[in-house]
Amino acid sequence: MNVNTKEYRKTSQFLLPVQKTLNGGDGYDIYPTHRLPEGSIHRGYASLATEILQHKCIILDGYQGVWFDCIKHELKHHFNNAGANVLWIDIRQALKSPAETDDLIAPFLGGDDPLFGTRTTLQLSDFFDDQELQNIGKSARNSTSDITIIYGPGATLAGVEGMLMYIDIPKNEIQYRSRAGSITNLGAGAPMGPKAMYKRFYFVEWIVLNRHKEKILLDVDIFADGQHTETITWAKGDHIRKGLHQLSKNAFRVRPWFEPGVWGGNWCLENINGLNKDVPNYAWSFELIVPENGLIFESSGAMLEVSFDMLMFREGANVLGDAFKKFGTEFPIRFDFLDTFDGGNLSVQVHPTEEYTRKHFNENFTQEETYYIMDAKEDGVVYLGFREDINAPDFEFSLHNSFEKNKELDMEKFINKLPAKKHDLFLIPPGTIHASGKNTMVLEISSTPYIFTFKLYDWLRPDLEGKPRPLNIDRGMENLDFERKEDYVKKKLISQPRLIDNGPDWELYHLPTHAKHFYDVHRIHLKTRVEVFTENKTHVMSLVEGSSVVIETQSGQSMQFHYAETFVVPAAAGSYTIINQGTTEIKVVKAFVK
Repeated sequence: MNVNTKEYRKTSQFLLPVQKTLNGGDGYDIYPTHRLPEGSIHRGYASLATEILQHKCIILDGYQGVWFDCIKHELKHHFNNAGANVLWIDIRQALKSPAETDDLIAPFLGGDDPLFGTRTTLQLSDFFDDQELQNIGKSARNSTSDITIIYGPGATLAGVEGMLMYIDIPKNEIQYRSRAGSITNLGAGAPMGPKAMYKRFYFVEWIVLNRHKEKILLDVDIFADGQHTETITWAKGDHIRKGLHQLSKNAFRVRPWFEPGVWGGNWCLENINGLNKDVPNYAWSFELIVPENGLIFESSGAMLEVSFDMLMFREGANVLGDAFKKFGTEFPIRFDFLDTFDGGNLSVQVHPTEEYTRKHFNENFTQEETYYIMDAKEDGVVYLGFREDINAPDFEFSLHNSFEKNKELDMEKFINKLPAKKHDLFLIPPGTIHASGKNTMVLEISSTPYIFTFKLYDWLRPDLEGKPRPLNIDRGMENLDFERKEDYVKKKLISQPRLIDNGPDWELYHLPTHAKHFYDVHRIHLKTRVEVFTENKTHVMSLVEGSSVVIETQSGQSMQFHYAETFVVPAAAGSYTIINQGTTEIKVVKAFVK
């Protein structure tokens, strides 16, 4: 099937190559990989068809957003050449009608709220008609064809035994396809607008599909990467599960992905190789926003991406250590970049309290942020906290008046504007008004929830498509803490580094976080090497100064990381050695659950 890229994905970002291209070991790698034994990853539909032909019944399960019909088309060519008589059964014919599905999910979509819903309590099976599933199961068991293939998201629900194949797809590719209108939501009759599709993905589908994936993960015989159309990479289930186990004890990186935005800058464009330069800017890098990141395995040069949640489903206790009891399979810490170099200010915003988040969105925890300044120009600033003379009713009136009349506000009358210097750490507990100003490169160290931003003022800007950006003034007012004023900000929201340990050529600084933050931050200054103990905690790190480091773990494995790359050492590693590969002192930021 010849599918034009522009027709099925709307993005300026490159599709993951099938073959790993080495970047010479020098500089930020946008496709970090983790090695499997030689020959573990297979490439192409011919090899996959050969494997399938060895089985009588195949269950072809996978994620919504995979082009199952494209995969069917490619495989049929090889089955026909082999003279195989194949019965294809589409599990999607057992889905409830679009109208029934709409009624089913309506309680979780937040009504007419354009952005926010409630984390669903549904299971994937709730989307299907039980009788139709039984009919499919009966048809498959009574099949006289050489091969029977049940395919589509939830194919396992037919209750038929067979070789189980699971096709995964990265969350960024799902969004690119939704923007192009080339996919629908689960059980939907037609594509909707990208924002409406994303809300349904986030609050409903990704949750039920992940629950289903977790249930069947141990039984999967073949994992495949479904982000390409004319080719495919796949591996045996045992190889992937062994690879995940190895990652749970050694340093790793997820695959980052990058997005332009209305306030975006050019720091990423100038400092990160391999990105598409034909973009207006880059506002974000999803360095470690793991509900949407993937992990790339590599073998004999071939690459296969799986979702990060698979690591948590299989190895969560190894990854999180003593935090697993609290967070389970939800990875708690997030790193991402906010790039405003020669760009604009972020929206003035606030994040909800934990109580509000649980009550309104059914999330287990909320956004607790910090801004670590990776880089800044001389005029780089952040906005943080209120001015001492703030009046809440006047502020609320001004916000609504500005929105309704499209009237510009002088926000510096209401909120603090602070100079931002390289290596500063600003603390943003829930309820704190804030924004990153222009000419800063922020490493945002945060708790994992990542969409619960209530925008109060956005400088009257439209989005990149010229459409108004929605504000959340009412929700924001319900969460703002008006006691966080100038004096409070100086005393409580600007972290003051303190030396807590040192050796012959290294120093360990504590960058204290707020009492409301469940995670803490350290920074290691290092000339040569130092051994670090995990103390049964996962360590999330970034090289914020220096060229590159090597992380060696107790198992003897080592991995190289470059400037600005985010990496993780799981709790089960026990200890690891950081080796400075440069000739000047480096700085490594480390975040961990308190």
